[in-house]
Amino acid sequence: MRWSFRIRRGSWLAIMLILLPLGWTAVAQSDADPRKRRIRRPDPDQAQEFIADAERRLEELGVTAERADWIQSNFITTDTELLAARTREDLIAATTRYALEARRFDGLDLDPVVERKLHLLKLSMPLPAPDNEEERGELTRIATAMEGLYGRGRYCPGGAEEECLTLDDMSRILAASRDPDQLLDLWRGWRTVSPEMRDMYGRFVELANKGARELGFDDLGAMWRSNYDMPHDQFAAEVERLWQEVAPLYEALHAHVRASLVGEYGPERVPEKGPIPAHLLGNMWAQSWLNIYPLVAPPEQDPGFDLTKLLRKKKVDARDMVRYGERFFLSLGFEPLPDTFWERSLFTRPADREVVCHASAWDVDGVDDLRIKMCIEINEEDFSVIHHELGHNFYQRAYNRQPWLFRDSANGAFHEAVGDTIALSVTPDYLRRIELLEQKSRPGGDLGLLMKMALDKVAFLPFGLLVDQWRWRVFSGEVLPDEYNAAWWELRRRYQGVDAPVARGETDFDPGAKYHVPANVSYTRYFLATILQFQFHRALCEAAGYEGPLHLCSIYDNEAAGRKLRAMLESGSSRPWPEALQMVTGTRRMDATALLDYFAPLRAWLDEQNRGRPVGY
Repeated sequence: MRWSFRIRRGSWLAIMLILLPLGWTAVAQSDADPRKRRIRRPDPDQAQEFIADAERRLEELGVTAERADWIQSNFITTDTELLAARTREDLIAATTRYALEARRFDGLDLDPVVERKLHLLKLSMPLPAPDNEEERGELTRIATAMEGLYGRGRYCPGGAEEECLTLDDMSRILAASRDPDQLLDLWRGWRTVSPEMRDMYGRFVELANKGARELGFDDLGAMWRSNYDMPHDQFAAEVERLWQEVAPLYEALHAHVRASLVGEYGPERVPEKGPIPAHLLGNMWAQSWLNIYPLVAPPEQDPGFDLTKLLRKKKVDARDMVRYGERFFLSLGFEPLPDTFWERSLFTRPADREVVCHASAWDVDGVDDLRIKMCIEINEEDFSVIHHELGHNFYQRAYNRQPWLFRDSANGAFHEAVGDTIALSVTPDYLRRIELLEQKSRPGGDLGLLMKMALDKVAFLPFGLLVDQWRWRVFSGEVLPDEYNAAWWELRRRYQGVDAPVARGETDFDPGAKYHVPANVSYTRYFLATILQFQFHRALCEAAGYEGPLHLCSIYDNEAAGRKLRAMLESGSSRPWPEALQMVTGTRRMDATALLDYFAPLRAWLDEQNRGRPVGY
């Protein structure tokens, strides 16, 4: 799926833990009948045998669980939820034995490959459960139920069943409408799907934290932050460093957008100072502002094309959209997607059943059964999302010759960054080369292109940061259940400069209206991926021999750039992420200067526009 985990390729549900006697050297050969070897002092040879057993068994169970998850996400019923939960329980029983036993080899002088595999095994469980069988089952049921509630979510204006709207329906209206009352109604309506999750989530946190503590972590948030090849407190500082580098650019964009919205809706609806009302930004979560481009566009800076109109004029359908994305990767030297990809993927929302339409990429068997699940709309946004999802698929296949525990990205942000790196090459020149765009861009259109990109990428940065900032505080106990919603909006005001358009209380559960919270998907990876994609893009453009403005570079059909990218992808998680980063960029440190370089012309224009305006919130 879009967010890959190490134990089960693409699973949204993490692996949970059962305590075993740590002095034993037993290795589970099956969940029902574990084989116990003679007790002896742990040694390097035993560690090698242990990890071989673990990889074999986890691969078998992981593939079975992945298939069940695919069915559950594509056919949401009580039965499919129960069956998916059962396969996860089977996976849990084996995984927990291996994960906890791996700790017995701490301190031994081990082969570096074995040592890294043991490290990944212990840290590859974003959602550990307690050692109590009843609590483990409860956590599984809660996690399954919350995603089901999200996937089935509808809003029926006026209570009329025949007029019920899906999230896709509402998103289309939010993108196009300029009626503030209609926008507010839909914004509030979608958030009626999540209050039922509130008590579930409180219990979810209790159980997950208990499991994390049994593994030796302070809480689940500390465990997540430890999965980046550095101490968890150092990782938190690294994230904050990157945010401080990009915050001035975001604040400049925010000030211009706010002033433009004041001009559109008036100061009685949009304050001239302070946060922007969330429902007016063209997106259900205000995480992308691309849809309000016409309201904030630089005057006389037409980007020269409307990709949505170009796609529709050419009568492109959902499969055609995916074919465009595949051909980009082929131009870089990647092999075509397998026939099964086209046979088994979901490209459009079915009319006859409930599905989870949140876009995701799947690696079902860890080898070549690649799929995407996405309810594709023929528009510019989904054209970019398709490149993003295919980035996961081509990454998954690139590392499929690695051992099971190395079949993942260098860290979660790398997986998210690869496809978005490719999407940065969707430039006017690229669109002409694939015959979607005929005319040349008009002179002076760069600011329009950059504004559109900034409304998507720069506007996302604080949201990408704050989702986990909220969860880290919840997991640590800093934010208690009776403060969930207040803390959510405090962070949105602080980082994003966005506020709820109407009063929200603690009977609401607005974090649950964002898929990644009920699905328990770590979100900081998306913030980091936004930084990394520009860093990758700059390095690959240099490898391609490109000279010119970074925002106009496309690596389409460049084998030199493709070779450099494939080398990193093929390494999977076999080496720490700084080494993987160095393979493409030549540096071991995440760096926001590439993003700032990309948007430098726009930043200069924004600073000029904001003279005399309030900046900040």
